[in-house]
Amino acid sequence: MRNKTAIVTGGAQGIGKAVSRILLESEYNVVLAEIDSEAGRETEEELRDFGPVKFIQTDVSSEPAVVYLIEETVNWTGDLSLLVNNAGIFLEKPITDLSLQEWDDIIGVNLKGPFLCSKYSAPHLSLNHGSIINISSTRALMSKPNTEAYAASKGGLLSLTHALALSLAPEVRVNCVSPGWIETRDWKKWANRIVPENSEQDKAQHPAGRVGCPMDVAYMVKFLVDPKNSFITGQNFVVDGGMTRKMIYI
Repeated sequence: MRNKTAIVTGGAQGIGKAVSRILLESEYNVVLAEIDSEAGRETEEELRDFGPVKFIQTDVSSEPAVVYLIEETVNWTGDLSLLVNNAGIFLEKPITDLSLQEWDDIIGVNLKGPFLCSKYSAPHLSLNHGSIINISSTRALMSKPNTEAYAASKGGLLSLTHALALSLAPEVRVNCVSPGWIETRDWKKWANRIVPENSEQDKAQHPAGRVGCPMDVAYMVKFLVDPKNSFITGQNFVVDGGMTRKMIYI
């Protein structure tokens, strides 16, 4: 076992899987807190070559499930030094058709989940002078139609970041990463994995000249947890290839 342990929620697919891999490469033990058992077991096996990894099936919107996750993580390694709140769900639907249950489900995973995970991780993170990294979205800063629940949840996560950074200071640093268009289809479980095809127009509309990939976000997480960057807390880092800086005229 290594000296540091990280929990990555939604850690078996997409951005979470890339973050899990980069943390294993950075000498962390990694817990994949994932609700999809097929994806969790598959990724646990796939990432074993990179270091100690453990899948714990977790619904982050459930308080008992989160309490169990934290207890099992600490029992596994005796440590919890990093929490990455990455789990999230998305729904695009007109607000007039959006049910209260659908709203609650999105807020439950995307915002209540990070609250619960942070609440129960905080005592352990404080002991270890650890970090929390929240994965928000550029949808917290701008929107497209029919995404009210998702935008609200990600905007709330952005605010939760700076509130936690003050409440848990100075023992715990808390930062946020807001990805833009990140292509995740080739980072899904095998049953859903496909080779993505992005058009030249897709690429050209990004000032960076390409669509993002999960490792782009993972490298930012790696930067933020590096002890050399211990002066950074309460901040949001946009990883979007420059898209939110464009002025668009019709």
